[in-house]
This record gives sequence, C-alpha cells and structure tokens, in this order.
Amino acid sequence: MLYDQESSNPLAELISDETFRLLNSKGLLNEKSLRDYQIRKKFKSLRSNNINASDAIDLLRKDYPYLQFDTMRKIVYHIK
Repeated sequence: MLYDQESSNPLAELISDETFRLLNSKGLLNEKSLRDYQIRKKFKSLRSNNINASDAIDLLRKDYPYLQFDTMRKIVYHIK
C-alpha cells in the first residue's frame, strides 16, 4: 500500500478522501501511476512559476533521487 490510512489524499481534486481510503485499502491503486501523477502535477506547478523544464526536472529529482533524469523526462512528458 502506497499510502497509509492517515496520509493525505494525493488525488483530492479528483476523488474524496473516503473514496481514496477505500480504493487504497482494497489495493486498487497503482503506486507507480500515483507517483507519476504527483510528479506531473509538481512539474506543471514549477513550470507555471517560470522555471525552465530542465531545472524543474532537477528539482523533482531531489524528491525522487532513484529516478534518472531521462526517466523523469519521460514521466513529465508522458513518453512511453
């Protein structure tokens, strides 16, 4: 389980906390997809603050040091 019952809902703008907890408790949420969604959301926020793409990816990598720059780039641009 990616998030325990006390954690905040990373999908709050899409589903209620109750729904998130239920889906999470049933193992119906994909951890990698949730992580990628959060990365894309943070990237868009950084870019909206006039941070260039390369610097934004570098900042994100501080939160996710196990991801390579190219992997992060693929996540933020939805490249398969």
